[in-house]
Amino acid sequence: MTAAAPTLLRHLLFVLNPISGDIDKAELEQTITTYCTERGRTAVFYHTTGTDDLTKLRDYLIQHTFDAVFAAGGDGTVSLVAEALVNKAIPLGILPLGSGNGLSKDLGIPQDTAEALNLIWRHQLRIIDTLQIGGNFSAHLADLGFNALVVERFDQGDTRGPGAYVRIATQEFLSYEPAAYRIETDQETWEGPAFMVTIANANTFGSNVIINPDSDLDDGQFEICVIEPFPNAAAPGILYDLYTSGFDTSVYTRRLCCRQASITVPGEQEVLVQIDGEPKTLPTPVKVEINHHSLQVLVPMPNE
Repeated sequence: MTAAAPTLLRHLLFVLNPISGDIDKAELEQTITTYCTERGRTAVFYHTTGTDDLTKLRDYLIQHTFDAVFAAGGDGTVSLVAEALVNKAIPLGILPLGSGNGLSKDLGIPQDTAEALNLIWRHQLRIIDTLQIGGNFSAHLADLGFNALVVERFDQGDTRGPGAYVRIATQEFLSYEPAAYRIETDQETWEGPAFMVTIANANTFGSNVIINPDSDLDDGQFEICVIEPFPNAAAPGILYDLYTSGFDTSVYTRRLCCRQASITVPGEQEVLVQIDGEPKTLPTPVKVEINHHSLQVLVPMPNE
């Protein structure tokens, strides 16, 4: 793990989506303001609007100076802020407020807001890799196939939370037909049908499914994790493996380690891809490249 000593953070920006989730944002802002004021820090709040947020945030950061920028929200807000900070000297802080919070979990960031705020005071800097997937930024995980379909259905629905995700996944599983893929990497080529293809710069989905055991966010490579078609009777065993770091033990799974890749769905000009929790339709082949040591993140001190 690449890490650096803590730095003194005095002037902080907190990026919030004012209409997301079920948390009272006014109360949250008051909590953050009180915490910072008591410790001699200043807190500034930036609200996203859902329209051209990345460009507007980048412009705001050009016009103002901050010691760190905290993404206070779910995976979408975290990915937005991370993209705005990629290849910059300003570190990313995360206050996990979503239903998944995948990247924060992989970084060991406390899921409790008050404990996560302590990163302002006690932290170390970790420099992690990011990905470009079909021209789109990714700091965590992306996939094609079953989960991408479930994420799209979930995104289109009116209900949030783990229960809604499980309900949609159960419904879609009964009728899902795996697609054929051709995956060319700088190390090898694989071709065949797959239930799901995950592009992993990390270990774990926000649902606590461990799709990529023993990987590192800063090792200069990523993994493509393939779950091949399996009989329904094998589903409980595969699910158990995914929750117990047993991905590599199944006869229906494989991992390809690489620095760049091209993923094609033969016969298809476009493919559905889930990137950091956001569904997107991308042209094929989908090109994937690593951006080594491109994002500074505030993480807990060792043994905390």
